[in-house]
Amino acid sequence: MTISRGEDEPAKRSVSGCRIIVSEDDDAVRERFVHLIAEWDGGEVVAECATLLETMAAIRTHEIDLLITDLNLPDGNGIEAIGALRALQPAAEAMVISVLADDRTVLDSIEAGASGYLLKDADPVDLVDAINDLMAGRSPISSRIARVLVKRLAERAERSATGEDTPKMTPREMDILWGIAKGFTSDEMASSLGISRQTVPVHIRNIYRKLQVSNRSEAVFEATRQGIIRL
Repeated sequence: MTISRGEDEPAKRSVSGCRIIVSEDDDAVRERFVHLIAEWDGGEVVAECATLLETMAAIRTHEIDLLITDLNLPDGNGIEAIGALRALQPAAEAMVISVLADDRTVLDSIEAGASGYLLKDADPVDLVDAINDLMAGRSPISSRIARVLVKRLAERAERSATGEDTPKMTPREMDILWGIAKGFTSDEMASSLGISRQTVPVHIRNIYRKLQVSNRSEAVFEATRQGIIRL
């Protein structure tokens, strides 16, 4: 299944010479993906990665058009790689191929910047067709993932209709949000609030998720626009 991304999305791009990073810890699956791409004249694999660390290094090293990533990596979550790709190479695309289909994981992946989401345990993945669809401006997704997104849109519409669409922040998240707005570092916020340095990024990620943003500037803008904080 594919979904059009609409007129406000980037223009369709040629898949000729598509530069791809494959991030997958299962050797057999990774080798199969690499082999399929190698037999296709539309793209090339510039890096094969089995860990999040390798994937992050490849994103920093190679200019690419597409990241294909699993989520359950031995040393972290592929969502972190998607977020890094969005920050470092915003023109590049990301596609998840995973066994995970729970609502939170799907939504976090999409919000991080994934434009496609396929399930390993569904029908056999036609990788080349999926890449062609994605690079042509569509979003290849499995039917179970489509249901998650439809459910999310329905919930959002219901909240908007009842005036309950503004995200609810916890008191601690509000403290962190004000710290972000004032330009404090994570260390400064931890010190002033008397909390662990390691907990600050957790609160920041929750704030980003609730506001559906990916950086501090966007968080402040959205929080101000929605009336959560007033500067």
